[in-house]
Amino acid sequence: MQLIWLRSDLRIDDNTALSAATQQGPTIALWIASPEQWQAHDDAPAKVDFWLRNLRDLRHALDALNIPLLIGHTDTWQQVPQTVLAVCQKHKVQTVHWNDEYGLNEAQRDQQTRECLEHAGIAVKTHLDQLFFKPGTLLTKAGNYFQVFGQFRKACLEHLHRSLPAQAHRVKAQAPLSIAHDPIPQHIAGFDKPAQSIRDHWPAGEQEAQARLGRFVDELIDDYHVARDLPATPGTSQLSAYLAAGVISPRQCLHAALTSNRGELDSGSQGARTWIEELLWREFYKHILVGYPQVSRHKAFRAHTEALPWRTAPDDFEAWQQGRTGIPLIDAAMRQLLHTGWMHNRLRMVVAMFLSKNLLIDWRKGEQHFMRHLIDGDLAANNGGWQWSASTGTDSVPYFRIFNPVTQSQRFDPDGRFIRHWLPELTQLDNKTIHLPVKSSDLFDTSCYVSPIVDLGKSRQRALAAFKGLSAASS
Repeated sequence: MQLIWLRSDLRIDDNTALSAATQQGPTIALWIASPEQWQAHDDAPAKVDFWLRNLRDLRHALDALNIPLLIGHTDTWQQVPQTVLAVCQKHKVQTVHWNDEYGLNEAQRDQQTRECLEHAGIAVKTHLDQLFFKPGTLLTKAGNYFQVFGQFRKACLEHLHRSLPAQAHRVKAQAPLSIAHDPIPQHIAGFDKPAQSIRDHWPAGEQEAQARLGRFVDELIDDYHVARDLPATPGTSQLSAYLAAGVISPRQCLHAALTSNRGELDSGSQGARTWIEELLWREFYKHILVGYPQVSRHKAFRAHTEALPWRTAPDDFEAWQQGRTGIPLIDAAMRQLLHTGWMHNRLRMVVAMFLSKNLLIDWRKGEQHFMRHLIDGDLAANNGGWQWSASTGTDSVPYFRIFNPVTQSQRFDPDGRFIRHWLPELTQLDNKTIHLPVKSSDLFDTSCYVSPIVDLGKSRQRALAAFKGLSAASS
């Protein structure tokens, strides 16, 4: 008997571990709920609900293949090895398969599970599935992990030109087993059911993920390099949640993009090339997790930036969280996050830079807030993006480059469509005023917008002084 331990790979097609297991013999599947661990990782209720909804869809697909789905329960990952072992012993499993995950806790969990199983005489086979390249196989000439994305991208493209990652063999139906599916929980204690608006925005299932991919490459990908920066325009793939949960694979995305671009990696459609580059950014940050494990420990990649004089400003932080900073683009973006469990990628950079630079509040607070709300929350991508914006990370933006959210608004939402959607109180403003409304002097005007909580010019100078002081102290 073979066991596939499902984690962030909730799909049938192009699932490396599942394909390998079923080729070796009769297979059963296991998924383990670990709510205390998820809470420690700040996983969002929307994300946990998305897992459960995708599990239900996956169970139907597994049922058609005669693969039983078992559900385990542990508080934390410390109990996972014994839980997997118990399932193996009950069902006489010879080999356990799983797809690699990345991060310190994930690596520790998997190593302990491997040792427990092998001690009991049960074989373990792990598989590369989330990434195109196994971490440690793409290194600089000095033998180190890359710290600059441009160099990493070049190395990736050189390898991809030589050989594209093959998709896994399709899984075929097996003979029925006398093992019943376990019931999938409707709800996990400690995680509130998300708003219906979030569930409606993110339907579950492989079929939905593939439909989104198909629509994107057929209709949008050629304009992606321009449309991806316009938050009011549906110019992105909207696949991030499905990639994070493994409902679709990066290989499937890469092959679809290449098919739309006649097989070209670095010529042809600029939109397709730009989207492939985004897949490589995702790859880059997961390699960073492995090569520089301090980022899994809530540490800055650039150690000297730990000395930055972050402000303790709970009122400012709360205003940022709730979308009432008085800066329309910031507030619209934060409300989009609360309402949909997702935020447009350019706006993630803008709001992150506003928090870490204009408000000079520790980027880790923002990183945590995002994880607690994002349906596509991913440690590597979220940490990488926050540290890039805060100028504390690998390949990060220079500290003196600080996005002006009003300028960003004027450039990427010129007619205020995105702002008007999320801030209906500003609907009546003209296209010039809407980017930074002037506070009404009418004391009885209840429709007026809040005043900005910070002066953008002065706060920019404050951030520059803090980073300059840091540079002087470390030199």
